[in-house]
Amino acid sequence: MCGIVGYIGSKNAYPILLKGLKRLEYRGYDSAGIALSRDKQPIVHKKKGKVSELENYCTGFDVSGNIGIAHTRWATHGEPNDINAHPHVSMNGTFTIIHNGIIENYEKLRNDLKEKGYTFYSETDTEVLANLIEYMYSEGKHITAELAVRMALSRVVGAYGLAVMCSEEPDKLIAARKSSPLAVGIGEGEYFLASDATPMVEYTKNVVYLDDRNLAIISKNSFTLKSVDDGEELTPEIQKLELSVGELEKNGYDHFMLKEIFEQPKTISDSFKGRINPETREVVLGGLNEVMPRILDAKRIVIIACGTSWHAALIGEYLIEEYAQVPVEVEYASEYRYRKPIIQEDDVVLAISQSGETADTIAAISLAKKKGALVLGICNVVGSSIARETHAGIYTHAGVEIGVASTKAFTAQVTVLTLVALRLARRHKTISDERYYSIIEDLYNIPEKIKSILVGHPRIKEIAERYKDNINALYLGRGYLFPVALEGALKLKEISYIHAEGYAAGEMKHGPIALIDSNLPVVVVAAKDRYYEKIVSNIQEVKARKGNIIAVITEGDNALRKMVDDIFEIPYSDPVVTPLLAIIPLQLFAYYISVLRGCDVDQPRNLAKSVTVE
Repeated sequence: MCGIVGYIGSKNAYPILLKGLKRLEYRGYDSAGIALSRDKQPIVHKKKGKVSELENYCTGFDVSGNIGIAHTRWATHGEPNDINAHPHVSMNGTFTIIHNGIIENYEKLRNDLKEKGYTFYSETDTEVLANLIEYMYSEGKHITAELAVRMALSRVVGAYGLAVMCSEEPDKLIAARKSSPLAVGIGEGEYFLASDATPMVEYTKNVVYLDDRNLAIISKNSFTLKSVDDGEELTPEIQKLELSVGELEKNGYDHFMLKEIFEQPKTISDSFKGRINPETREVVLGGLNEVMPRILDAKRIVIIACGTSWHAALIGEYLIEEYAQVPVEVEYASEYRYRKPIIQEDDVVLAISQSGETADTIAAISLAKKKGALVLGICNVVGSSIARETHAGIYTHAGVEIGVASTKAFTAQVTVLTLVALRLARRHKTISDERYYSIIEDLYNIPEKIKSILVGHPRIKEIAERYKDNINALYLGRGYLFPVALEGALKLKEISYIHAEGYAAGEMKHGPIALIDSNLPVVVVAAKDRYYEKIVSNIQEVKARKGNIIAVITEGDNALRKMVDDIFEIPYSDPVVTPLLAIIPLQLFAYYISVLRGCDVDQPRNLAKSVTVE
């Protein structure tokens, strides 16, 4: 949440920073700002709203300068407005900073600084940090900007991704990280700084991802990595970016979300390609090889995740328990980290996150590691915190996901969890050869079946037109399709702002049935599986109360077609992999309702892509 960009080199910084903000706007879009270092003075422009409003505001200003920092904000402390927007300048103008994360003890620090004569113009914790750095710099003897930053951070409680300019040392940028991602891009005679690699991909393929408590000192011709705690110089690990500019463009689609929905045949294929031996059909998960003996000895698997990843985890739970016969618990990371869970050394804790930077999930990982559990990760971003903090793991190969409402990351996660379940089942000998090969074959066919669903997207738009003005919706599913109902409801509420709830269909009689009348659309995920007769009974209960039913049904199911008001048809597939098909029309349904309601699909209000604060 929030995006940081920085540049230092021989080029004009402004266009690089502005383009970087646009690349990172999915991380936050309440306000945006740019600071340029010129003639030992910070030149700051900032504006409430999206990056385009900042761009318009800057028209006519002198935006020259070879060093600068920029920020797009997701508000925490203080409402979104011009004053609270970043960058923030210290009281005497010595330091200009941008900051992601939350300074938990900012109120005490603010009061201490007020006693020392400092005044504040914003409501933010970031301005407190700017003034704290300046105080350290002004009070000490022979204190450098680097040391002032380190001294200030020693008094900070909380999380930060930080970029700093000092008017007294105008030829450098200083960056630091704790629980909020930062990367340094290494060019020829120039350096780039960003919350992730997307702003720098067209300038360099060489990137250093900062670890927690790292400090970077960057000038035009040098980059030094140190420890925040003691200033010890560290050896940076340079990684190669496997990312193209084309992945960051809409490529003719109206929105990133629609593009990413249509990319799913490829991303699902990419997530199992190379992980299933084409000759033997055996699942090969190279990222788990070294720890596989410990996984096989585990008495329990605990999956921790948030949001969409939590829904994928529920499908993983059903898969692993049914086929590998290993007990699985699925936990919200935000609850797990605080409730003093019982963690044994023979547990496996599996963390799932699209960004690999989800703050609550990272904190839960730390807790599990301290308790001695084996911690694995499933994430989408190479070099992310979760990829580095876990003992082993698997990348999903979904590619960059820019739409805030996750689509292709969900199906990629479910694909990888299916492979994990099958791999464990084979090693535990808890699945027959016939059943194993049948599932593998159906998984191979999923991408083509999704393409057939996507061809029918205009029909889904027609159905969305009929329901766009509703203010509530109920989603129902059973078994493997219950998490699909949860995910479908989440997509609708995220981007259209319609209140939608997902429920296990068997639980409908325990409360939600009271809501059903002729005004409530009920979306039922009713593909053919072993729960089919039960879900048909639930549909009858809804119809008896005059509910409007939209059903996801298997092609050729004429009985349900006659029973419900509207249908989304999907090809038949093995129930184990049917969630990968059933979610597609629900993603499109949410998308088209959002468009028809005039909502901002890719940047829904109050949300951001990478949740790096609690």
